[in-house]
Amino acid sequence: MTTATQPAAPTREAAISPWLLVVLALLSAVAPVATDLYLPAFPEMTAELQASATSVQLTLTAFLLGLTFGQLFFGPLSDRLGRRGPLIVGALLCVLASVVAATAPTIGILIAARFAQGFTGAAGMVIGRAVISDLTGGKTAGQAFSLMMLVSGVAPVIAPFAGGLLVDPLGWRGVLWVVCAIAVAMLVSIVAVVRESHPVERRAELNASAAQGISPWSALRSRTYIANTLAFAFGFSVMMAYISASPFIYQVMVGLTPMQYGLAFGVNALGMIAVSAVSSRLNRIISSTRLLGIGLGLTMGATLVLLTLVVTGAPAWLFMIPIFVAVACQGLILGNATALALSAVPRAAGTGSAGLGALQFGLGAAVSPLVGLGGKHTALPLAIVMVTVAVLALAAFLAGRRVS
Repeated sequence: MTTATQPAAPTREAAISPWLLVVLALLSAVAPVATDLYLPAFPEMTAELQASATSVQLTLTAFLLGLTFGQLFFGPLSDRLGRRGPLIVGALLCVLASVVAATAPTIGILIAARFAQGFTGAAGMVIGRAVISDLTGGKTAGQAFSLMMLVSGVAPVIAPFAGGLLVDPLGWRGVLWVVCAIAVAMLVSIVAVVRESHPVERRAELNASAAQGISPWSALRSRTYIANTLAFAFGFSVMMAYISASPFIYQVMVGLTPMQYGLAFGVNALGMIAVSAVSSRLNRIISSTRLLGIGLGLTMGATLVLLTLVVTGAPAWLFMIPIFVAVACQGLILGNATALALSAVPRAAGTGSAGLGALQFGLGAAVSPLVGLGGKHTALPLAIVMVTVAVLALAAFLAGRRVS
């Protein structure tokens, strides 16, 4: 009964124009860049705003919470009203929130502005994935999603590198003005390139289903979708734990300058890019399921090594080695887990994208403050959190294998 009223999954291999694909990939990267570009400025913000390290880290947590709820809001909204309108409104409001963040006089206002920035910026991430689902299917969609996952996955690692280069000449407010300029570019790109991809007839079909009490969220009960979404989100949380703690681990404990901190992030970014490229090639001969399992297993091993180094009192610079391995392995995890999750719910790919993205950043928001509980002179909370979420990611993956 339900299948008669649900929109059919795309069956064509229609091509997406290169310009549109570039814009959609950039939309997926805007929020991660806005998340992490200002990370090297955390110590400076702590001093200038007369705030604690925990309060400054809350600006990151607030942004991640905004991304979480924003995806849950804009994803279903675009199913009902179309893609382009909510996308433009979200981008415009993101610009306004970015202005408030860059001019915030107090830590409280900055936290609130960052939440609004994340909430409105989420429109680009979740609707961009929905646009691809509207326009194409099969192999073409898989390649497009892989590109978006690569860009959005690498962006959180590259952004602190760029921030490390910018924080000295511009200060933390200048870095947030750069984020505002990126939001403006996002708005201009949407207006110039993105056209409506969700026809009125399909919207009417979805609204009729809703009137009969059939929710698109019901399709997400698939065990395969749930298992791979959890593996994706917990795997991503490994990287978010590291990103949140990294300004203090690298600059305070290891003793790197902001420039060196940015270079260290650049090395991790290259590792993740290289592994992503290898994963893309291996996909031709090895299944996504097997590649995902390998990535999760290597990540768990790396986090256990990190915990052992911390507990045994090893020199702090050694922490950088297992951290590099854990971050690089995201190249095996993010794209493969997303492809497996969304392929399990082809009739609700937009809502599935919202659920996956919301859980991704919701867990990231939960993890971020935990890594700072011990203060800025210990890596033990970071190691414990990374091991915990790595184990949970592997457990979710294995549970999905048993029921598939």
